[in-house]
Amino acid sequence: MATARINGVCLYWEISGATGEPMVLVHGSWGDHRNWSSVVPALSRSFRVLTYDRRGHSASERPPGQGSVREDVADLAALLQTTGHAPAHVVGSSFGASIVLKLAAERPELFLSLIVHEPPLFGLLRNDPNAAGPLAAAEQRMARAVSLVAAGDHAAGAREFMETVAFGPGAWAGLPQEVREIFVNNAPTWLDELHDPDALHIDLDGLRRFPAPARLTMGDQSPPFFPLVVDRISAAMPKAERHTYPGAGHVPHLSHPDEYVRQLTGFIKRTHGESTHGTP
Repeated sequence: MATARINGVCLYWEISGATGEPMVLVHGSWGDHRNWSSVVPALSRSFRVLTYDRRGHSASERPPGQGSVREDVADLAALLQTTGHAPAHVVGSSFGASIVLKLAAERPELFLSLIVHEPPLFGLLRNDPNAAGPLAAAEQRMARAVSLVAAGDHAAGAREFMETVAFGPGAWAGLPQEVREIFVNNAPTWLDELHDPDALHIDLDGLRRFPAPARLTMGDQSPPFFPLVVDRISAAMPKAERHTYPGAGHVPHLSHPDEYVRQLTGFIKRTHGESTHGTP
């Protein structure tokens, strides 16, 4: 456990595993480094795994004023370099996947490989008639969660988001109390992310030049707009592999941790030979 002042903000981070190539896991909205707890023990047998709380989340500092995804991207770059984890296998989920992709478009030299799951880069779909219906439905559900969080009812807003956008009806009651508390605590930062005009967009031209192995994943139980986003990114990264997790949705590292580790480790070993150590 450690903290570091990165770009003027105190960030909390942890490293697990003493050998193997470096890997950094970037969590999505609402959560923190503990989102990866189900997969870190197995991954740390093969990699030196860095997890951290993004700015505004849990043990990391929450600066006042409007934040931006640009800050998150700059934080990830600086953290990789400050901790000696560059270049690394960089893994992102949801909004964390967006951050990873944005960094890849700008600083490809920081990557050994890139693995991202369902980035919410809905700006790529604004002119896609096939996405109009799914996006409108998602925005309507999001609006209810936004109104609750903006009114100060963070618990109700978190529950609304988890049950109507992220996981599905009844999911809130099935989450561990600790996880629910994390989501409630980080609700203001989620609202802040939504107010950033750059949060849902990305420079596809930069991704076209990304040279390292890349994998784009999704779950076959996820909302229909995520495959459309992956389609757009895949078109810009024709060498990137695609994988669909059967029976999984937006968070396979939580719902299917063993399969997630197997897929992640298998991809890296296949594209980097046997330079990693241990077994999944």
